[in-house]
Amino acid sequence: MTLSYPTPIVFPPRSGKHSSSVIFLHGLGDSGEGWADVGEFEMAPRLPDTKLVFPTAPQRSITLNMGMRMNGWYDLTSLDAINEEEDEQGLRESLSFVEELIAAEVSAGIPHSKILVAGFSQGGATALLALRCRYQLAGVLSLSAYLPLRTESVISEENLTTPVLMLHGDADPTVKYRFGVQSFEILKVAGSNVQMKTYKGLHHSINPTELSDMVDFLTQALM
Repeated sequence: MTLSYPTPIVFPPRSGKHSSSVIFLHGLGDSGEGWADVGEFEMAPRLPDTKLVFPTAPQRSITLNMGMRMNGWYDLTSLDAINEEEDEQGLRESLSFVEELIAAEVSAGIPHSKILVAGFSQGGATALLALRCRYQLAGVLSLSAYLPLRTESVISEENLTTPVLMLHGDADPTVKYRFGVQSFEILKVAGSNVQMKTYKGLHHSINPTELSDMVDFLTQALM
């Protein structure tokens, strides 16, 4: 079945000068529109020369949710064994889609080194996959996420120095905190320039402190 990707929500650079791009991937069951306010009111004021792209995942059956169809970057079967029985095909399809979005920005004149991929939950997991790309990105940011397909090579040589920031609440009942820590450790051992910040008592959501840390990272990575 051919996957259908809705048109992304896009915020052009406020300054009129396009020098960098952020691609932000939402979580399971959400949409690009669900993060539009964060883009418009939190990111855009601090990133006047940056184009903000909020794509929406295609609809697919989600095993974890009794086969219900919803926007998802890949299928999920369990939250307790999140790295077992992974939807390898769905993950690779979503990585290919992200690479197409990156290619579109490059065609618009933006170098790979000025393109940052970020995401929340499933979107954050997909963003971490972008570290395998054979070109250096400006950065990768994940919120409440984990590293999928971890038995393979998890990072390309080109992205060993790429700044990576993982943000996670230690009370997250959905993508459990321990999976985030394990993912951080795997990336660290692989040689990634990765950092992790923990938010005490935060569940599977974002809070003002995390939001501020996120925008600070975007600003620094795209300088």
